[in-house]
Amino acid sequence: MVRICKWLLTVSLLFAATLTPAYAASRIKDVASLQAGRDNQLIGYGLVVGLQGSGDSLRSSPFTDQSIRAMLQNLGISTQGGESRTRNVAAVLVTATLPPFASPGSRVDVTVGSLGDATSLRGGTLVMTSLSGADGQIYAVAQGSIVVTGFSAQGDAAALSQGVTTAGRVPNGAIIERELPSKFKDGFNLVLQLRNPDFSTAVGMAAAINKFAAAQFGGRIAEALDSQSVLVQKPKMADLARLMADIENLVVETDVPARVVINERTGTIVIGQDVRVNEVAVSYGTLTVQVTETPTVVQPAPFSRGETAVEPNTTIEAQSDGGTVAILNGSSLRSLVAGLNSIGVKPDGIIAILQSIKTAGALQAELVLQ
Repeated sequence: MVRICKWLLTVSLLFAATLTPAYAASRIKDVASLQAGRDNQLIGYGLVVGLQGSGDSLRSSPFTDQSIRAMLQNLGISTQGGESRTRNVAAVLVTATLPPFASPGSRVDVTVGSLGDATSLRGGTLVMTSLSGADGQIYAVAQGSIVVTGFSAQGDAAALSQGVTTAGRVPNGAIIERELPSKFKDGFNLVLQLRNPDFSTAVGMAAAINKFAAAQFGGRIAEALDSQSVLVQKPKMADLARLMADIENLVVETDVPARVVINERTGTIVIGQDVRVNEVAVSYGTLTVQVTETPTVVQPAPFSRGETAVEPNTTIEAQSDGGTVAILNGSSLRSLVAGLNSIGVKPDGIIAILQSIKTAGALQAELVLQ
């Protein structure tokens, strides 16, 4: 009797999990971002010094030689009449992300990548490099030691490498020198942008904000503009920073469209909660062809003028596996996965099956191939 009760409890829990909607409760700060608080990309050109013979060859990278001469001239050192043969300098492209509301004096990480034929940036130091935005203005200055995660080792007959040695990072290597011209508190409203655009989520977010505003300010302040944007109007006596702090901690029900993401390179398959498959019969089989070469050495008869020869001997075997027909009726994610596993195929086979089901019109979801 106890076993029967446990079995009924397990079936009830599985049935309840199947009927549970795909909505998930999340904070607004986790699903949306402030339009006025977006990041900005910075870029700059600089030199990395201190490399152990792994820098640019100045003949193959003339811009490195020009940059070295210009830097030394700015430092008051004349380079006329001389020829550089150094291999411990590399020209690099420096990139960084300027976070929203960044103030002068704060630091950000920078990424460094080689432009010339340098083999490694390990142990190098980035010389003072100005970072500019899309408007041409300088917003940060970067300098510091480069951290490279990859390594490479080479001998006369073998070589070993892991990761990338011609790119690295400078943690907290850039100092912000100029702030963005826009001010947060100068605005009269807020625009929240969903990271995953969806009309249901946008309407639900506006409803949650209006429920909070009705109790706090006595009226509605939010409106869903489209599937990505929600407009929040600032009440007259409200502080914009405190209003944003209250709004971003509100909990909303998020929803996403049914989607299947497939990465054929790595064999990764991600199936969303709302993916459904109409009843369809699937047969999957693999054909394996094996070619075996076993050459035979043929010796001539004794005291004859024959020559030793090699007689080819090829064996070809073909084997067909699988071919089992299974019926898939994925009314839920659990039943869909169970149906795919019942066929007993590997991830690459499941990818082919999902693509064929989508072509047949039985997969009620968006198929995303990466």
